[in-house]
Amino acid sequence: MTRQFSGDKLVIASHNPGKVIEIRDLLGNFDIEIISAADFGLPEPEETSLTFNENAELKARAAALGSHLPALADDSGLSVAALDGDPGIYSARWAGPDKDFALAMKKVMDALSNKGGNNMDKGAKFVCALSLCWPDGYCETVEGVVQGQLQFPPRGDKGFGYDPIFVANGYTSTFAEIDPAEKHRISHRADAFHQLVEMCFN
Repeated sequence: MTRQFSGDKLVIASHNPGKVIEIRDLLGNFDIEIISAADFGLPEPEETSLTFNENAELKARAAALGSHLPALADDSGLSVAALDGDPGIYSARWAGPDKDFALAMKKVMDALSNKGGNNMDKGAKFVCALSLCWPDGYCETVEGVVQGQLQFPPRGDKGFGYDPIFVANGYTSTFAEIDPAEKHRISHRADAFHQLVEMCFN
């Protein structure tokens, strides 16, 4: 039996403003006050797990315990087939301490070039694990995926993270070129949110 969300406040366990805005948009149909972990002054816990799901739960549980409110965390990243799933759970770390995603995208491009140049399989997917945790430690966790191809050089300025090099299957524009409303409709985060809303917000 899944647990239903029944409060009017929800902490987003993230210090990434772009991610908080995207989650606020995705939950726009619900009368919920969205508060970021940064607003609470909560520290970012170290992501020590080896899966997206476990990292999402770790972050959500820490924020719920620290705020005494239900908390939602996502752990998401880019998984590149030819790189054996890298950068994967280390997607943010590839951007370094300054969160320089131009650097991270160059690392992906260089890693692919070193593997096989222009003939390399550019298949990739964005993965998003979403975990909703309550202050008593109980969590509900789902995982969403969007499949696509990598595109170099990066294009577009509407997204964040690896969006400028990712083209979803069936599209010709990168996630950083398409309208944000369209991205919210088809993204890995949207897929995960759809599952979580069905489980916990109805």
